Amino acid sequence: MDTLPTSRPARRRFTRPVPVTVNGVAIPSADIARETQHHASPDPDDSWALATRALAIRELLSQEADRLGIVAEPIEDDDGRRETEGEARLRALLEREVVVPRAGEAECRRFYEQNRRRFRSPDLFEPAHILVAAPPGDHRARAAARRTAEALIAELQQCPRDFAALALAHSACPSSKQGGNLGQIGPGQTVDEFERALSGMTAGELHPQPVETRYGLHVVRLDRRIDGRELPFELVRERIAEYLDEAVRRRALSQYVSVLAGRARVTGVDLAGSGPLVQ
Repeated sequence: MDTLPTSRPARRRFTRPVPVTVNGVAIPSADIARETQHHASPDPDDSWALATRALAIRELLSQEADRLGIVAEPIEDDDGRRETEGEARLRALLEREVVVPRAGEAECRRFYEQNRRRFRSPDLFEPAHILVAAPPGDHRARAAARRTAEALIAELQQCPRDFAALALAHSACPSSKQGGNLGQIGPGQTVDEFERALSGMTAGELHPQPVETRYGLHVVRLDRRIDGRELPFELVRERIAEYLDEAVRRRALSQYVSVLAGRARVTGVDLAGSGPLVQ
């Protein structure tokens, strides 16, 4: 009996990665691997791409510094960290070749007027709470804690003066010994869920529902609220100028790198992409 010929599986073609080079100078993979520690990302491929781009740009700038005969003395920063010779040469190159105009009074004031909501002192709160602790992954304990917290809220709605006594009896927080008082807190000093609850409360209010966080369920009372105030232009002018100057510096540096890359022979990396330019 004749047998049918069997078809052979097609061979997979292996495509070698394009080596990373700048004007014929190769960037070794080992160097890229070491550089990835400075470009943390949830995606390892993104870290690799950012590290590759950073090293390629550094090589491109180093070659331009060689071409221009740039010489520079390493300096120390305010923390006593000293530049390497290579870092000093790149700094000197960019100081010489990249012109960055400083933000003037008009630009700073215009930015202030367009972003007034960004220039406010933070809201401050003086809350008290009763923490009914429950592990975040224990649904049964969470349900029981919610029932306890709801019962405490109902009791406090009838007898608000009992807050300190109930905190001492039921709260798993050390603040229970101070009647549940947490003192004055501002942005970033507590968990997000607790902070959001406070932001919607008025002074003297008992939150109508338990506030759930990773620690458990909280019965929350806001004793005092100090709303933030708009900061005057004179107080934030330097901060605005620094922000605008840095934005202009980054754009100018990106344009400079683009010009150099346009004259160079670069393989294995796209220098027109996004990401850090130099570190």
